[in-house]
Amino acid sequence: MFPHLQTAMTPKPAGPPDGGWGWMVAASVFAVNGLSYGLLRSLGLALPDLAEHFDRSAQDTAWVSALALAVQQAASPVGSALSTRWGARPVVMVGGVLTSLGFVISAFARSLLHLYLGLGLLAGSGWALVFAPALGTLSRYFSRRRVLAVGLALTGNGASSLLLAPALQLFLDTFGWRGALLLLGAITLHLTPCGALLRPLALPGDPPAPPRGPLAALGLGLFTRRAFSVFALGTALVGGGYFVPYVHLAPHALDRGLGGYGAALVVAVAAVGDAGARLVCGWLADQGWVPLPRLLAVFGALTGLGLLAVGLVPMVGSEEGWGGPLLAAAGAYGVSAGSYAPLVFGVLPGLVGIGGVVQATGLVMMLMSFGGLLGPPLSGYLRDETGDFSASFLVCGSFILSGSFIYMGLPRALPSCRPVSPPATPPPEMGELLPVPQVALLSPGGPRPTLDTTC
Repeated sequence: MFPHLQTAMTPKPAGPPDGGWGWMVAASVFAVNGLSYGLLRSLGLALPDLAEHFDRSAQDTAWVSALALAVQQAASPVGSALSTRWGARPVVMVGGVLTSLGFVISAFARSLLHLYLGLGLLAGSGWALVFAPALGTLSRYFSRRRVLAVGLALTGNGASSLLLAPALQLFLDTFGWRGALLLLGAITLHLTPCGALLRPLALPGDPPAPPRGPLAALGLGLFTRRAFSVFALGTALVGGGYFVPYVHLAPHALDRGLGGYGAALVVAVAAVGDAGARLVCGWLADQGWVPLPRLLAVFGALTGLGLLAVGLVPMVGSEEGWGGPLLAAAGAYGVSAGSYAPLVFGVLPGLVGIGGVVQATGLVMMLMSFGGLLGPPLSGYLRDETGDFSASFLVCGSFILSGSFIYMGLPRALPSCRPVSPPATPPPEMGELLPVPQVALLSPGGPRPTLDTTC
């Protein structure tokens, strides 16, 4: 990750290569994303079986996925800190082994507590060592095409959901939930070879030595920057609702009257919209026509509105029905959520500089974990109280809208009064949204400067 990890014969490049081995890293992160968030999104299909087997409520079983998601995100700064010291490759490989063990152990659970420990703690800890170091490494390999590369890698979420949702339903029908968890343990072990593809890269923006002390390694000093603090607050609020569909979209479809495979189709439609939007939005963002913070606020608000639409769909007449309104709402949510995903990570180098992007990625995951820990259990509680998930999606959609409103405080998120000449853009290693002297030079081959306005 840093120069001391490179061999003496490895030359330091002038900047991110914007391709080359970076595309192999993008393929690795694609698989990592699919085997983490994509699997978590599909795991909600198993919750009704768990609730029936252990005779527990929807709120209780929701904690299985919620804990896995919360641990994965809350402990992500630890994965980032370890990768700054040892490199992303060994950290991700160890995380893959831990995740697989969590699923295998959970297949033999005798109570929900065992599932909390196996899937929530052990598998969640493995995912914490995987996602942030892998995505941070990818951001270091690209500059001009960074958001597109991140968007391409993050389509692994949708592609995995498209494949795993019907596959998991088949596993549940054929082998039961215990056999399904064993098979998922074998599948998640593929995270280990994904980590082997993360070749370290030294860049001019790197610090000369690894951070000393645990607080410095975690990157907590980034919170002293106003722009990152605004971004952190907005992201924490968005996390309160963003992951509810990962856990409860399939059960919501079942409550609306669809059968098991109909619910899987709803998840698949959302996944297709999610995957396609990540690519389109990544390409759009890299054109430089609209500032990234402004796109972030817009698509965050659209994601919140999409969740509101999912919560307001009517009941389906019978299990044989296709649930057209729910499919449409799920598709709209998938498109907006997919557009938001690459932006929330693509804006980080501009806020903190390329040298701090791995630590910032871990912190973003931790911030979203606060909402991720609250959202699914709150959704399950509201379902138990009201009899369906409508109120759950309405409340959680309001969290996302609130976070999008906070994003308006980011630099260049809002236009001002009159057009002026575009400011010079510093090299991406320094962070184009950080305060810089007006004499800073345009980065070669960087995104086109966008016209903005000021008072």
